[in-house]
Amino acid sequence: MVEVFKTNVEKEKDTNFIIAIIKRQFPMYKINFDLEDCDKILRVEASDLEPASIIEYLNHLGYSCAVLD
Repeated sequence: MVEVFKTNVEKEKDTNFIIAIIKRQFPMYKINFDLEDCDKILRVEASDLEPASIIEYLNHLGYSCAVLD
């Protein structure tokens, strides 16, 4: 399963930090950002994906995050 999220992450160094935080809790998730996209895309791939947890993690870190429709 792949979920795509819209974020407000702007900097590459922030993406590395966010990925590290999420991977601590969900080590099997494949995670990447596309900051070139106007929606600052976060893609997460996993068989047991929990979108609400991803949103909660980013919100806790001070970023906005929502599932992209």
